Amino acid sequence: MKAVIQRVKKTTLSVDGKTVSTIPFGLTVFLGVGVGDKESQGEYLAKKIANLRIFEDADGKMNFSVKDVGGEVLLVSQFTLYGDTAKGNRPSFSLAERPERAEELYEYTAKRLREWGVIVKQGVFGADMKIEQYNDGPVTILMDAGGK
Repeated sequence: MKAVIQRVKKTTLSVDGKTVSTIPFGLTVFLGVGVGDKESQGEYLAKKIANLRIFEDADGKMNFSVKDVGGEVLLVSQFTLYGDTAKGNRPSFSLAERPERAEELYEYTAKRLREWGVIVKQGVFGADMKIEQYNDGPVTILMDAGGK
């Protein structure tokens, strides 16, 4: 599993012109599920995201997690994180997990994040989502659960 984590002031996600989820501040997390990924990888990412210290303290040092600052997480499924551009100009997505299994692991990761005490909002799995976000910093972290 892979995640792109962005610190944000606000994010709004809509589908078909209707707002589905909004967070006032916190983290927007784009989550990709690869072929053969397991629940243990979702557990690993949930724990890391919940405890990732990328919010600043009074001295401007990144010392607080999203939980510490009372922020929220918007979790968005994104199979395109597994786009392979090694050959040609059109990405291949053969490394992305099939939708049924990917959705299970996406939901599992959301559940585990909540169990770590994080308020989690979600996108709509498989939908054409429009996302407006106000990045903070910007701070963007890439995580790969690899063989966890």
